[in-house]
Amino acid sequence: MGALFFHGLQQDVKLFCVAPVICALFRLVFIWMYGGYSSVRGQWNKLYHCFRYGFWWGMDWNAYALLYPMILVSLPGAFFPAWFSMGDTLRVLGLCVYLAVLYAAFVGKLIYYYHYRDIYNKTLWMGKNADKKNLLDIFFHQNHGVLVLLSFIPFLLACYYLTRFWLSTPTLPYPDFTSDAARYAFNFAATAALVALFYYCRYGGSFNHAKKPEWDEIPTVVKEDIFLAKAAMDDLVTLEIVWKHPPHDLLNHTDDEAAPLIDAVAPLPGWRDMEQPLEIFRRTAKGAHITPPKHIFYLLAESYEQAPLDPPYASLHIADGGKKFCADPHAFTIRNFLSAGLLSQPSLVGLLLGVYDAGLEFNESEPFWHGTLPTSLPIQLHKLGYRSEFWYGGELNWGSLQHFLPALGFDAMHGAPDFCPPDAPRTWLGVYDHIFLNEAGKRIREADEETPTLHFLYTTSNHGPYTIPVESYGYSAEIVMPDAPEAVRRSRMAQRRLGCYWYTDWALFRFIDEMKALYPDSLFIVTGDHAMRVLPFDCGISSRKQPTLREHAGDFFALWHPELAAAMFAGNTIGGHMNILPTLIELIAPKGHEYLSLFPSLTEKLESVVTPHHWLTATQIGNFDDNRAQPLDADEEESAPSDGGPLRAEREGWRELSGWLGRHTELCKKPILW
Repeated sequence: MGALFFHGLQQDVKLFCVAPVICALFRLVFIWMYGGYSSVRGQWNKLYHCFRYGFWWGMDWNAYALLYPMILVSLPGAFFPAWFSMGDTLRVLGLCVYLAVLYAAFVGKLIYYYHYRDIYNKTLWMGKNADKKNLLDIFFHQNHGVLVLLSFIPFLLACYYLTRFWLSTPTLPYPDFTSDAARYAFNFAATAALVALFYYCRYGGSFNHAKKPEWDEIPTVVKEDIFLAKAAMDDLVTLEIVWKHPPHDLLNHTDDEAAPLIDAVAPLPGWRDMEQPLEIFRRTAKGAHITPPKHIFYLLAESYEQAPLDPPYASLHIADGGKKFCADPHAFTIRNFLSAGLLSQPSLVGLLLGVYDAGLEFNESEPFWHGTLPTSLPIQLHKLGYRSEFWYGGELNWGSLQHFLPALGFDAMHGAPDFCPPDAPRTWLGVYDHIFLNEAGKRIREADEETPTLHFLYTTSNHGPYTIPVESYGYSAEIVMPDAPEAVRRSRMAQRRLGCYWYTDWALFRFIDEMKALYPDSLFIVTGDHAMRVLPFDCGISSRKQPTLREHAGDFFALWHPELAAAMFAGNTIGGHMNILPTLIELIAPKGHEYLSLFPSLTEKLESVVTPHHWLTATQIGNFDDNRAQPLDADEEESAPSDGGPLRAEREGWRELSGWLGRHTELCKKPILW
């Protein structure tokens, strides 16, 4: 039995080598056909990383070519000699079925790229509504469908005979053991080694699931070449991503379906007749409230939410920097504030592009890599004489920022790994906040150009798995929160989350204090990208076991300038990310300056705030996704049913407008055109 099993395992390992080789050949053919490279001279480094990363990424599927033969062939073959005798045939036939799937996906990608100049993407979902006869007609008469189908025959025959030959090569003999215990131990070790190899490959050359390859982690040298970045993705990996992220129905709506809903948010009729429909949202500034500063610091802090600053959680002391900042007489803060998205990328897109992303991933859409919309933050500030620089704590390949940011109109972009010391400690997202901000501040001081500049700084550290050694920077539960419930101070997981929040608060406002001292006339804008549950309700910090809706969704927001006064903000107690851009312009723009903004400034009285997910009024917060609402001052978990009433129509209007822009990407223009 042991000899049969050991032989079978070796056959499985041999067979396992085939699929990655086939995938690499497919990748080579794709690059050769569509890459447009006249020579490989000077391309070796990025080609190497493209194939290296693609190999490990493809293991997300190819690793199963090792696991399934072991379970379905080798294991039963060890007990049933008749099954063992058919083992190689079963292995080859099973592999050929898998290779046929790989070949079909590859040929389909070649055809797809021929038509759309892209690998499989979300538009694939729209095929379900396409005319199937038309698709077949194109396949057979434009893409030589008969030859494509016939090509499966030589491909599979070649695969069959080559794999049969490969399996006929010798295997290692089964060791001669003198005891049953040694034999069983060897069989167990061999099985465990194969299972370990499966997981090692499945996780991309690591035993850590968090290190599995993904789009954001493609090496920068590869992702700078858009085509090679896409070529690095095996076809089944691409199809899996498309399957897991179906397009929003917004992209399937017709313009005639969307127009009446957009009318609900358009200030005037006739927007469909405009060359650029966003012109309908043109506004006129009422006159500067403050002296336009030379430096505008716009800080977007990863997961820096509002709840830890609220009075019920004062004993935690993890947001004392933010509290001190907000208490300054020249600061203005809003405690009931909504982010543009539930995750980092849609929030960032909304803040920079000026329209809700609404799950459409504009930053990953190639038309938005070559042009942008006139609502863009850098474009609006360029008209007021400001340069714009983007500083990010991670790699600029995250979220395709290296393509998206230049198209938005940023004059310069900086990823922390490019300007921080090579040995700077970092999380999987980016360099530790205090190091990133220190180095960014140093370069801002060194440049200090005469041209007024917006510095948009985005931190990364306040994010799971919360492994930063915050004790090294002064954090201790006994020192920071001596009056907090003992369960909080003793909970290891709670302390990891609370400590990272404390660390971000410390790094963020230490940087702000330094910049204030150097540039006391600066304007500071501080907000979080989105809320993230940080408060440990399971440790007795409240009688509740869950956050209120406001605590769950509430983002941090504050402004500071030496001339700022609360009276400038119309008594507003609610706001959202999309109100920041118009507020910035109204604070510094001269009277009569025209700008584009879908949303009003905080210098005007807001009756409500509406995002694709939540809504706010002066007394309530609601969730569109599960149709519930709570009072803003709620101190209980219960919520009342509510679909948002009239605010739902506004929500649908904003979403449909985003869908309209996602369909009409011809509206994206190069920034210089504005």
